[in-house]
Amino acid sequence: MRLRSIALMGLVPLVLAACSENQKVAAAPPPPPGAIAGTTAADRDGDGIVDGYYTADGVYHPYAQPAPPPPPPAPGRRGERG
Repeated sequence: MRLRSIALMGLVPLVLAACSENQKVAAAPPPPPGAIAGTTAADRDGDGIVDGYYTADGVYHPYAQPAPPPPPPAPGRRGERG
C-alpha cells in the first residue's frame, strides 16, 4: 500500500506536466521616440505630456525644462528723433 502511494505521488506531477501548455508571450513593443530603453514614462502633473521617467530602481528623473525666452529689450528713454 505504501509503495502505491509513493508511486502515485511520483506520477501526479508527470501527468500534470503533460497537460500544461507552452504559452508564447508577445514581445514588448519598442519604446516611443525620445524614450530611454528600460524606463517608464511619467506624467506627474496629469496634463498628458510626459515630464520625466522612472528607472528600474524606482528613481524619478525629470526632463530638463526649457529656459523661458529672454524678455524684450526695454524701450529707450528718448523718442525716435531724440
